[in-house]
Amino acid sequence: MLRRLLIALALLAGVLTPVSGALAGEAAAAGSIGIRLVDVPVDDRDDPRARLYIVDRLAPGTVIHRRIEVSNTTAAPVSVAVYAGAATIGRGTFAFAPGREPNELTTWTSMGQDVLRLEPGASALDTVTIAVPRDASAGERYGVIWAETAAPPPAGGGVTLINRVGVRVYLSIGAGGGEPASFTIDGLRATRPSGGRPAVVADVHNTGGRALDIAGNLALSRGPGGLRAGPFPARLGTTLAPGDTAPVTVLLGEELPDGPWRARIALRSGLVERAVAATLSFPRAAEAGTARSRQVAIGIGIAGFLLLAAVALLLMRRRRASRRS
Repeated sequence: MLRRLLIALALLAGVLTPVSGALAGEAAAAGSIGIRLVDVPVDDRDDPRARLYIVDRLAPGTVIHRRIEVSNTTAAPVSVAVYAGAATIGRGTFAFAPGREPNELTTWTSMGQDVLRLEPGASALDTVTIAVPRDASAGERYGVIWAETAAPPPAGGGVTLINRVGVRVYLSIGAGGGEPASFTIDGLRATRPSGGRPAVVADVHNTGGRALDIAGNLALSRGPGGLRAGPFPARLGTTLAPGDTAPVTVLLGEELPDGPWRARIALRSGLVERAVAATLSFPRAAEAGTARSRQVAIGIGIAGFLLLAAVALLLMRRRRASRRS
C-alpha cells in the first residue's frame, strides 16, 4: 500500500510540473542530411502543402510516382537509407512511429533505391512509388518517407546514433474527389498560462474529409490608447485528422497591455483559409499567478494528505505486527 501511495505521489508531481517535449524535425540543418519533394501534381501546384508533402487522393488500384531529393551537407561521404515509415494523427499532432514500424500505407510504398551513397555536398534523386491495392478501403492513411543515416557505436561500446529526416505522406483513398478539406474556428480566448506571457487560443475543428496542417497569425487592434500589435505567428505543428478538434496558441510579449483588444486570427491549411475576430482582455499577471498558485497549493495539499495517510497506515501495521509478536 505504501509503495502504491508513493507511486501516486510521483504521478501527481508529474501533473504539477510542466513537461517539455520535442518533435522530430523534417528538414536538416547544415552539416547533416536533407530531403525534399521534387514532384508536385499540376492540379496542386498552388497548394503550399503539396509543395512540402505527398498529398493526394487516389482510387483503389491507382499507382503514383513521386521523386524526392536527398542531400548531404556534411564533410564526409554517407550512406543514406531511404524507406517508408508509419505515422498517425492524434491530439493535434502528426506522430511518427519508431524505427521502421509498418502500417498499411508502408506496405503499398516502395523506393527506387533503398540506399543512396552520397559524397560531401552531393545530392541524389530517388523515386517513391505508391501502389494502392484494388481492394483498399476508403479513408486516409499517413506515413513518412525517411532518409536515415546511422553512426556505429564506438569500439569500446555504446549506442548507435541515428539521424533521420522525412517528407510526410497524406493519402486519401476513395473514388472521385472525396469530401474537401474544411475547418472552423470555434473559439477565441485570452489567457495567461501560469501567470506569465499572455496568449490567445483558438479552438480549431476539422469539419472536412482531409487532414489539415494549421498555420496562421494573429493581429491586435483597437488596444489601449489606439494601440495596434502584430501580426504574431501562430504556434505551428497543429495537425488535425478529420473530425478532430485542437487548440492553436499564439504567444505574445509580456509587455503587452491587458486590453481590451480587438483580436483577429487568420488560419490556413493549404488553400483553405478561415478567420474570426473578437474583443479580448488578458487576465492580469497577478490574478493568473494567484490562480496558478491556488492550483499548486491544492495539489501540494493532496500530496501531503496522501503522504500522511501512507505513514499512518505503515505505523498501524507495525503496531499490529508488534502486538501479535
